[in-house]
Amino acid sequence: MFAVTAARIDSDNPLNGLELGERPEPAVPEGWTTVAVRATALNHHDLWTLRGVGVRADQLPIVLGCDAAGVDEDGNEVIVHSVIGDPDRGGGDETLDPKRSLLSEKYDGTFAERVAVPRRNLVPKPEALSFEEAACLPTAWLTAYRMLFDKSGLQPGSTVLVQGAGGGVATALIALGAAAGYRVWATSRSEAKRERALELGADAVFESGARLPERVDGVMETVGEATWAHSVKSLRPGGRIVVCGATSGPMPPAELTRVFFLQLSVEGSTMGTRDQLVRLARFCATTGVRPLIDRTLPLGRAREGIAAMAEGDLFGKVVFTP
Repeated sequence: MFAVTAARIDSDNPLNGLELGERPEPAVPEGWTTVAVRATALNHHDLWTLRGVGVRADQLPIVLGCDAAGVDEDGNEVIVHSVIGDPDRGGGDETLDPKRSLLSEKYDGTFAERVAVPRRNLVPKPEALSFEEAACLPTAWLTAYRMLFDKSGLQPGSTVLVQGAGGGVATALIALGAAAGYRVWATSRSEAKRERALELGADAVFESGARLPERVDGVMETVGEATWAHSVKSLRPGGRIVVCGATSGPMPPAELTRVFFLQLSVEGSTMGTRDQLVRLARFCATTGVRPLIDRTLPLGRAREGIAAMAEGDLFGKVVFTP
């Protein structure tokens, strides 16, 4: 089958480790099944893998890709939940399983014509969602759903600051927050991306690092070092930062004095559960909110999409179709 593979690690030039071509059919352990992939979405996780973050050279080659929507062996249209874990080991939450992984970490991922997954990882695809839209949900949109509706502790009407409008999680946060009745503010260095954020549903947009009209109830943080100080300074006393990533670096100043004096909270968030993916898909089908897709490319042009992500030349998701 045709697949897109991380064959080598190159931290400086990640696309040097990319190979496109024929790969063996996926192995199917007991309790697993295969899905014929109709659409798969690109994430920063794929770029990090090519750079050697979270993966060792002896684990390669491995098929990239966490997200997929397709058709199972019985002909059902499904969405693939990409967290490979045991809810029992995680106290009912597979993302807390100490042994959990994502597709494309230990097991081959979704940038292929077919992917093998545990049967419990299949979620029914609502008829209202296209395969391309559904493929955007399992990583970026599920991460945003959990950050906003679970980890933030905030109710609709609260003011939420989304740092770094343009990325997959950030655009999902804006769209989901607007649909659910939050007052969403967003930042970006790019004027064009700020305008797109307004079109997506943001109530107000600001340049990165700008002084805000008032302090916010919560900050959704995906950027890391470049925006962390601004995130901490933007919170009201008792406010909360929910952090799911650090694309600009993981080691910002901690701002501990401000954290304890204003009694701020920092909440980590990674992915979401299978049940949350079911609810997210239902939320999209019911409300009409849809993932913003920057571009859709044939899987054979995956290099082009990954290069655009590496350059930051995106607003929304990149989707590949085998």
